[in-house]
Amino acid sequence: MAAAAEEPFPFHGLLPKKETGAAAFLARFPDFDGRGVLLAVLDTGVDPGAPGMQITTDGKPKIVDIIDTTGSGDVTTCTIVEPKDGEIIGLSGRSLKIPANWVNPSGKYHIGIKNGYDIYPKALKERIQKERKEKLWDPLHRLALAEACRKQEEFDAAHSSPSQVNKLIKEELQNQVELLNSFEKKYSDPGPVYDCLVWNDGETWRACIDTTESGDLTSCTVLRTYKEAQEYGSFGTSEMLNYSVNIYDDGNLLSIEHMEHTWLVSQLDTFQKNRKEMVWLLGLRFLQSRLMIEAIKYKCDLVNYSYGEATHWPNSGRICEVINEAVWKHNVIYVSSAGNNGPCLSTVGCPGGTTSSVIGVGAYVSPDMMVAEYSLREKLPANQYTWSSRGPSTDGALGVSISAPGGAIASVPNWTLRGTQLMNGTSMSSPNACGGIALVLSGLKANDIHYTVHSVRRALENTAVKAENIEVFAQGHGIIQVDKAYDYLIQNSSFTSNIGFTVTVGSNRGIYLRDPAQIAAPSDHGVGIEPVFPENTENTERISLQLHLALTSNAPWVQCPTHLELMNQCRHINIRVDPRGLREGVHYTEVCGYDTATPNAGPLFRVPITVVIPTRVDESSSYDLAYTDVHFKPGQIRRHFIDVPQGATWAEVTVCSCSSDVTAKFVLHAVQLVKQKAYRSHEFYKFSSLPEKGSVTEAFPVLAGKTIEFCVARWWASLSDVSINYTISFHGILCATPQLNMHASEGIVRFDVQSMLKYEDIAPCINLKSWVQTLRPVSAKIKPLGSRDILPNNRQLYEMILTYNFHQPKSGEVTPSCPLLCELLYESEFDSQLWIIFDQNKRQMGSGDAYPHQYSVKLEKGDYTIRLQIRHEQNSELDRIKDLPFIVSHRLSSTLSLDIYENHSLALLGKKKSNSLTLPPKHSQPFFVTSLPDDKIPKGAGPGCYLAGALTLSKTELGKKADVLTVHYHLIPSPSKSKNGGKEKEREQEKEKDVKEEFAEALRDLKIQWMTKLDTPDMYNELKEAFPNHLPLYVARLHQLDSEKERMKRLDEIVEAANTVISHIDQTALAVYFAMKTDPRPDATTIKNEMEKQKSTLVDALCRKGSALADQLLHLQAQDGAASSDAEGKDEDHESCSEALTETFWETTKWTDLFDSKVLTFAYKHALVNKMYGRGLKFATKLAEEKPTKDNLKNCIQLMKLLGWTHCATFTENWLPVMYPPDYCVF
Repeated sequence: MAAAAEEPFPFHGLLPKKETGAAAFLARFPDFDGRGVLLAVLDTGVDPGAPGMQITTDGKPKIVDIIDTTGSGDVTTCTIVEPKDGEIIGLSGRSLKIPANWVNPSGKYHIGIKNGYDIYPKALKERIQKERKEKLWDPLHRLALAEACRKQEEFDAAHSSPSQVNKLIKEELQNQVELLNSFEKKYSDPGPVYDCLVWNDGETWRACIDTTESGDLTSCTVLRTYKEAQEYGSFGTSEMLNYSVNIYDDGNLLSIEHMEHTWLVSQLDTFQKNRKEMVWLLGLRFLQSRLMIEAIKYKCDLVNYSYGEATHWPNSGRICEVINEAVWKHNVIYVSSAGNNGPCLSTVGCPGGTTSSVIGVGAYVSPDMMVAEYSLREKLPANQYTWSSRGPSTDGALGVSISAPGGAIASVPNWTLRGTQLMNGTSMSSPNACGGIALVLSGLKANDIHYTVHSVRRALENTAVKAENIEVFAQGHGIIQVDKAYDYLIQNSSFTSNIGFTVTVGSNRGIYLRDPAQIAAPSDHGVGIEPVFPENTENTERISLQLHLALTSNAPWVQCPTHLELMNQCRHINIRVDPRGLREGVHYTEVCGYDTATPNAGPLFRVPITVVIPTRVDESSSYDLAYTDVHFKPGQIRRHFIDVPQGATWAEVTVCSCSSDVTAKFVLHAVQLVKQKAYRSHEFYKFSSLPEKGSVTEAFPVLAGKTIEFCVARWWASLSDVSINYTISFHGILCATPQLNMHASEGIVRFDVQSMLKYEDIAPCINLKSWVQTLRPVSAKIKPLGSRDILPNNRQLYEMILTYNFHQPKSGEVTPSCPLLCELLYESEFDSQLWIIFDQNKRQMGSGDAYPHQYSVKLEKGDYTIRLQIRHEQNSELDRIKDLPFIVSHRLSSTLSLDIYENHSLALLGKKKSNSLTLPPKHSQPFFVTSLPDDKIPKGAGPGCYLAGALTLSKTELGKKADVLTVHYHLIPSPSKSKNGGKEKEREQEKEKDVKEEFAEALRDLKIQWMTKLDTPDMYNELKEAFPNHLPLYVARLHQLDSEKERMKRLDEIVEAANTVISHIDQTALAVYFAMKTDPRPDATTIKNEMEKQKSTLVDALCRKGSALADQLLHLQAQDGAASSDAEGKDEDHESCSEALTETFWETTKWTDLFDSKVLTFAYKHALVNKMYGRGLKFATKLAEEKPTKDNLKNCIQLMKLLGWTHCATFTENWLPVMYPPDYCVF
């Protein structure tokens, strides 16, 4: 123990530099420490307060600028106000006191508002939510609840038999307790809401965010843009979240630059040691064009991008075009993570592993890192992380260029409340490599040595050190060596060294033979080699290029020419690949092109060649593969390439441990490649912890006739060796159609099922889980974007905003999607696609992008708007899709099943549904599916919509999980409802009417309709005289008076009009009718409709009368205490009005429940008059739920304050600007 304590801590393993040669380079050249290099980090934010990030060793700003290109921190500040008495009212409703020392010659302020939770990182939001509840809510709420319970108990003890009035008081106290309990259950924190101000001080734009939420701007930080003064603020000592600002569009847009994730600061730690001058350009992957615009504008030398996704087709799309432009035309070295989706081959992400101009970096772990960072008990040999993505790219390129350490104990943002954290991923290996390249560029610049992206990349790849026992697909050309790359560039600085070369094999960048048909015989491949000159190369230099190249290959199964004469044109060579005789597995080689004048400089270009020889399975082995007692060392990977037998639809794998003393961690990974489909389209991944002598069984779908890679990988950090047995078994139940499309009008739909390989138990089942609604845009607006969106040569980017409306029939989960563009990101021909859902108050409910399955949104019943933003350089391309359909998938609250039968007759009669049966190999069976009953169709779904779900065929649970077919059930119009007899009789009576009578009634109804639109009572008086007993006339008059702008001046008239309506209803007859249990009369339906209508009219009139009386009393109460000469008369008015209100209230309770939506307003006002604020709040809360208007929520806040529940009022007030924003938020 003493010896271990005395051993020095392996600090060098915490932030690895020794492995990459960076430490040796800095020891040789301490001044070449990154100075003079401008570096752009494209990621999710930076903390300008992170240690070591403020100034360089020579006192210059280390972070030159911070820019958020995503729009997540954007605040619209179009509203312009001027202070009155030194104050302005912010959009939050708070009064903001302008400090006297602020300079603003115009006196005008641009104001906006931002919810803190919109910009807080998820982990910070969760922490702040917990802290705010514990500090601001729980103590006050517990006190209020205890007090309410105490009052209720005391009242109950004193009033065992309460009177009518005391019953209301009892209900009041009970409601208070219920409300407080309800608020606790429904507690939801809107978070801090910040008022934002922007103004011009005569010289520059400034911004201030009211982080105090109190309007005390003297305590807030005033900021200029970061590039002007490197200023930043903090949202508070609790949040510890730093931010800076940018101001655009003449003060109409404020961008709050904030740190979203912990990744970037960790990456910065790999850069920041001894790096002198940097620029951090920040943003998410969706707006790469903006990122590259800034990188080009700042003339950055180097870019790091630690993001990436699987792509359907490599090396193409708008984003790749923009990256290529920055690299090829502006000499920006672009370094990116290869991806974290290994260990299978061809799992590199875009852009890191699939784009020609990008240096893709894999993740390597050294023995020192294992001890220092991961605290492993023993040093294991160096290895690639299991999860590090592997090449080759699907078009044959190697995919991974170089590797670098993929982990570090590094700094993290202050809001995490920790100084450092262990981080790993290719998101860490990429910045490690990028930091090393910055050292190289620093040395080149100091020595005034010209370099190009081509020369640097060639130096990195030709000097990288290949680690033993790590395959080329994982490490690429090897581990980056900073010192050797620098020496290489010093020694090879000729014109030839500075040019690049493109290698094309048809539309591909390499030769990749994988499927059985590709390896059946030798194949010839035409390969194009073309020089790529740096931008602005002189024409004389292009003309003078004459290279004498030697071509070599070290694989006997590859034949190529020995030499190539290359000039400024694309030359083609023929390469023959003969895979016959190669053992099963993967084989890789390269055809390398050397300059015969400088052969020691390494290859000028490489043609990567990958051949996969699969194992075949057949009937003799029952389509199974078994591997017994297979020995695995830590981190070891065994790959099996299998020619999937024809007819197979899924595979089952069982892994059993042979070891009795080791719990083994394994990754089971399978990938099949389909042309123009991302690897994730046909991928299976499972991380399993295999207990001693334990086993695990998994199943996954397969594609027949194509090679599948099944990979069994021991986790890289495992200790001790282990042995396992595993089997791979193929099964095949083939449906005649790959997707089952049913139209409800067909009634019965047939599908045929065949067992292809072996005896299979069949039990077909169709479950529908969602209904899909198709939308068309109600508007399409195209406009040029702002100054942030102009590419070089003044190429303006445009945006199109498409607006869609839809109704959510009931509470549920929806998944919006744009079918034409979804699942396309880097490879998309459009710049971006972003959608946001808003409710009818313009509140943002959710947002998403190209991957709809990641962005489900829970919505309440109501009307919603979706705004979809699409960006492109050509507005004509946007105009072409201005009618773009959009779909909303509504998840069903319960799954719907379709009935399946074994023959048509049974399906037609609805008898004896199919259960299960066993199909022998090569035998088939038809099945028949019947339509869904009309009463099962979800509310809101109709023609143009379809139900979506899945068909499973296998009876086994594994088969159900793996072999799934998509089902679409297209809907038709619902059946027309039968006409009721009462209405037909009414029509017959109408026919018997005299034409003159019909005309008189129609004229009367028209006059009533117009009466409500005219201010004068003349028409009403005329109609009253002509039709004294026509109830709808009096109802229309009541509604007219009750909806006028100056309603408060006509309260007496409203009461009188309500009394008139009430007097024309025979309440006795109404009461007698509703006391009846059954009505045997032949026209019972007609009578019922009439009586229901009369009751509704009576309740409506009582509520309008009661509301008017309550408003009168509230007005009188507001005047109490004021000097008056007619106090006695007022008391009489108050008393008579109060009696009328009480009478109306109890009369209303006879006919309906107080929580009826028509009664809520009256019930709320009655409680308010009687100062029963608990009852009032209960009614007001219900009213706000049914009609979520700003005024209704304000009524709730008023009652909370009257009850003394200030904490409830404060939290609800914070919801106001969140729920009722002034406009749609910007993209």
